[in-house]
Amino acid sequence: MKHLTKRRLAFVVAAAMGIAGCADDGKDGEDGAPGEPGPGPNPPVTEKSEVTSVSVIAYAIEDGQVRYEFEVTNENDELVDGLMKAEAKFAELTDKGIVLNRDGKIGGYTDTTKEDGAELTALGDGRYELIAPMPAVTAASEGIVWLRVGGGESEIARSQPIVVDKPEMIHTSTTETCYSCHVDYATSGMKHPSYTAVNTEGDADFVAGCLVCHNNVSRAEEDGGYATNTLQKIGHINHQKFEKDFAPTNCYTCHAEPVINTSIAGNGCNDCHTVDSATSIIVPNSDFDARAFHAQAEKIGLADRQASRSEHSTVLSDIYTTDSGVTYCTDLSLYQGETMLDIEVLYNDGTLSYAGGYMHGYNNMSIVGRETNSYEASFKGDGSKTMCYGQASFAINAPQIMASSRLTFAHGEDPGYDGVTFTSYSPVFAIADGEVTDYDRRHAVTTDSCSTCHNDETNYHKNGGYSQGGYDCVACHNNGQNRMSSRHISLDGSEFASEEERIKAGYTINASYGGDGWMAKSGPAFGPMIHAMHWGASQTIVGSDEDGYMYNSSAELNAENCVSCHAEGIDLYAIPNQYMRAKTLGVDENNNPDTNIMASPITANCYACHDSASALSHMEQNGGEIDAKVDEVPVWYEAVPQESCATCHAEGKSFGIDKFHVFER
Repeated sequence: MKHLTKRRLAFVVAAAMGIAGCADDGKDGEDGAPGEPGPGPNPPVTEKSEVTSVSVIAYAIEDGQVRYEFEVTNENDELVDGLMKAEAKFAELTDKGIVLNRDGKIGGYTDTTKEDGAELTALGDGRYELIAPMPAVTAASEGIVWLRVGGGESEIARSQPIVVDKPEMIHTSTTETCYSCHVDYATSGMKHPSYTAVNTEGDADFVAGCLVCHNNVSRAEEDGGYATNTLQKIGHINHQKFEKDFAPTNCYTCHAEPVINTSIAGNGCNDCHTVDSATSIIVPNSDFDARAFHAQAEKIGLADRQASRSEHSTVLSDIYTTDSGVTYCTDLSLYQGETMLDIEVLYNDGTLSYAGGYMHGYNNMSIVGRETNSYEASFKGDGSKTMCYGQASFAINAPQIMASSRLTFAHGEDPGYDGVTFTSYSPVFAIADGEVTDYDRRHAVTTDSCSTCHNDETNYHKNGGYSQGGYDCVACHNNGQNRMSSRHISLDGSEFASEEERIKAGYTINASYGGDGWMAKSGPAFGPMIHAMHWGASQTIVGSDEDGYMYNSSAELNAENCVSCHAEGIDLYAIPNQYMRAKTLGVDENNNPDTNIMASPITANCYACHDSASALSHMEQNGGEIDAKVDEVPVWYEAVPQESCATCHAEGKSFGIDKFHVFER
C-alpha cells in the first residue's frame, strides 16, 4: 500500500506556491545582493531496479509493532519510487534462545501483501516508512530485526534480507567460520541461498540471517520457532554427514567464541546427548567452555592428536652417498620444539607406529615418480634414523633425486588412518655431480585447505595427512606415480539401487587388479585427483537408492568458489609444462586402467570437473591431451605438452578462469 503523506503533500503545495510567486508583475524592485547558491539538481529517480539496495535510516521496536524508515536505490544508485512490497520479521530473544513463532505468540512477521499487514508509506523520492504490526512484541523486546523489500509484480527486484539489528552474543558461530567452507552462500545452489542476509553496512551476516527462521527452538515444540530444523541441529547433526574425517566434536571449527548454552537439558546439547547420559558426564558452570570439553574428552582423542601435531616436527637431511656412489642415504630427525627425540626408542615403546621413506625422481619442479621404497635402516645413536637406498633398485633413473619421509604417532586402532603423520622432503640431489638444490614444488593451496573440513587431525590413509594443504599426499600422488586415486565400490555394486544406476554413476572400471569391486573415473597426480574426488561428476556420487543418487559431503560446497583452497589465486603460466601419468583417465582393451597414457597439466585439472565431450573437445583443439602415449616419446617427463590454455584462460584475460571461478573472499 502506497500513501501520499501529509509531509509529502505539504512539499508539493509549497512547490506550487513557489512557482506562482515567480510571476513577473513589474514590481519586483531593484536587485538585491547575490544569495547563497541554491540546491543542485535533484538526484535521478526511477521505478525499476535489477539490484535493489536498502539503506536503513532508523528503526524502533514499539508495543505491538516494529517501525522502519529506509531509502531504496537501484544498481545505478538511482532512487527508487513506486515500492509496493516490503517484508518484516522480528525473532525474539527468549530464555530458550531466538524464537519466531508462526502463531504470533513470540516475535512476529508480516508484509504489505497481507490483509491487516504492514503499512508502507512514501516519504519522498526513494524514501519510505514501514510499520509492521506484531502483537506479541513490546518496546522491551530484544531480538533480530529483519527487513526485505521489493519483488512481487513490480519491476523492483527483491532485495537481499537485511539484519537491521541483533543483540550481542546471540550466536557464537560467525559468517567467517561458515564461509570458510560455504564461501558466499548467496551464489551457491544449496537450500534457499536468496535468504543470505547482510547487515546495514552491506556485509554478509550469514548466521543471524539463518537464525531468523531456523531458530533455537524447533517448530515441533510447544510455542516453538519458525522452522522444524533448528540452527544448532543443522550445525551439530547435518554436519556429521561428512564422508570422511570431520569431527563434530572439534567445536572450534564453527564456534569462534565459547558457546552460549551450557545447560545439558537445553537446546544444542540435546541434539546429541540425552539428559540421562549427559548429566552423568558433566555439571556445567558459568566458566564451562563446551569446545574445550569436547576437544579434551579422552574418548574422542582430539586433544592428544592436536598436541602431537602442534608440538612436533620432522627434518630430512640432504642426500649423501656411500659405497662409491651406488647407495644414497638420508637421515630423518624428530623434534619436540627444539629438542631432538629418539625415533628408535619411541618406535619401540609404541609411541610411533611408522617411520620410513621413499626415494623419488625429480625434474622441472615436479616429483616424477618413485625410484624405490626399498632401503636399509639404521640408527645413529643421536635419535635420528638413517635410510639408505641402493641405486640398483631404482626404477626411473632420473638425473635428479630427492627423498620423502613419513613419521606417524600412534593414535586409534589403526594409526595408518587414525594417527598423526609428519611428512618431510629432502633437498634435491643431482646424481651426475652431487649438486644439492632446494626441493621446490609448486603447491598452490593454502595450509588449511584440507583441515578446514577434515578437522580431526587424523590421516587420510596410509600415513598420509591433511596438514599443509595435502603436502603429504604429493609423496605418492605426484606426476609420475600413476595412482588411480578413485573410489571403490563392491563387486556386486550393492551401494547402488541397480546395476544400471552404478553404470550411470560412472563406476565402470574393473578394480580387480587392486581389490574386488568397481572404480569411478578420477584424476591423475595431486591437483586433478583433488578436483575429481570432490567435484568431479563421477567421484561425488557414492551410491543411490529409491530416492536417487547419494553424494559425498563436498557436493554441498559451491565448486565455483575455488578460494576455499586457492586463496592466492591460480597463475596458469606458473604451472610446470610437464605431463602427468594418467591411467585413471582411460582403459585398455581389457577394461583395465591404461598405463600407457599421460595428460597435459592444465587439461588434467580442468577435465577433472569439466568432463563433457564438448569441454574435452575444446581442450584438445587447443593442444590439451588426456591420452598422449608414454611409449611414443624417449623420456615421458622430459616431453613438452603443447596446450595453450593460459593464452585465453589465465587470470585477468577476457576469458580468464577468474571470470568463472571465485578466487577472492
